[in-house]
Amino acid sequence: MEAANRGAFDAGARSIGLNITLQHEQAPNPFITPGLCFQFRYFGLRKMHFLMRARALVVFPGGFGTMDELFEVLTLVQTGKVRRVPIVLVGTEFWRKAINFDFLIEEGYIGPQDVRLFTLVNTVEEIIATLQNFYGGNPPAQDANLD
Repeated sequence: MEAANRGAFDAGARSIGLNITLQHEQAPNPFITPGLCFQFRYFGLRKMHFLMRARALVVFPGGFGTMDELFEVLTLVQTGKVRRVPIVLVGTEFWRKAINFDFLIEEGYIGPQDVRLFTLVNTVEEIIATLQNFYGGNPPAQDANLD
């Protein structure tokens, strides 16, 4: 989340932070717009609020928290519990090593169609192209005004 907040900060835009309260870590990053940092106690509620407002999920290599959020979104989209959004995994080599999707298909844990829920990319240009292709070149409508 910090990368997105930093990008907005560098561009002079406002950005929201949905922070989780953890025992030993996780202070809000300094790039969140003051007054727009929301603290959550439970991961499930935090993820729900992310998904309610998300127009895309762009996932960079990460650890357990990243995997948790990725698989939560994939499961909710796969089962039709939330509307479909573009899911972009950045770093093809990382994701192919971290998760063997072909093996999951071979073992029958996911279907061949499930790998179409996400797109693997390596560059910023590919991220943008993926989002534009999903939305037909039209940016998604905004639900909330941050002004």
